[in-house]
Amino acid sequence: MRRDIGGWHSPRLNKWMDIVSYGHYGPALLLFPTAAADFLEYERFQLIDALRPFIDAGKLKVYSINSINTESWMNNQMNPRHKAERQEAFNHYIYDEVVPFIFNDCGGHTPIILSGASFGALHSANIFFKRPDLFWGLIAMSGDYQLHSYTKGYSDDLTFFNSPLSYLPGWNDHYIIDQLKQKEIVLATGQGNHEKPSAAIELSHVLNAKGIHNHLEVWGHDIHHDWPTWRQMLPHFLGNWFIH
Repeated sequence: MRRDIGGWHSPRLNKWMDIVSYGHYGPALLLFPTAAADFLEYERFQLIDALRPFIDAGKLKVYSINSINTESWMNNQMNPRHKAERQEAFNHYIYDEVVPFIFNDCGGHTPIILSGASFGALHSANIFFKRPDLFWGLIAMSGDYQLHSYTKGYSDDLTFFNSPLSYLPGWNDHYIIDQLKQKEIVLATGQGNHEKPSAAIELSHVLNAKGIHNHLEVWGHDIHHDWPTWRQMLPHFLGNWFIH
């Protein structure tokens, strides 16, 4: 399996950002780390191994990036407004730098699926819902789609427009809504320890109310907020909804 580590100094974030890619061919899967983790987290916790049949068969190329969560929502020393501005810069790093990098690495405008677990689910969903024109679909696992848990009571326009459950109910951009109606959206959650199934259920209801088809799966009480869950979920949803 091809495994390349690269990166560049991001002008949006003004820092070096690493990226790792796995595989040679196929549509692209872009992974967002959990919490304060790094670009090799999915490899360390053997999720890349779980995707290896798709990668080795030339049906999928996987990319994983660094988070900046310790420079935003998880940095208790930062001014809340600066946290929100850092989040917005990260969004544009994805749109303006990572997406062109993937297209270049794939030799053209390949379909891109966004995915992540836990805090990575929030990032992947938020970035997907704002720019569905850039992406094929979304697989969000075990996410909380509201930033309130991390803002400690602070609220402004940037926190509002980075919390999908805040901005989506009133979203009236018909171009974006029409784009979302053409995409594959999977919202997955367990009901075990530290899972929050109500978040995925609420997000699914918001999308349904706008006529945006989505596939909601709420797995059992034995499905916990942990890596065995995500190693099971991601190959399952890729195989059933994206890659045949």
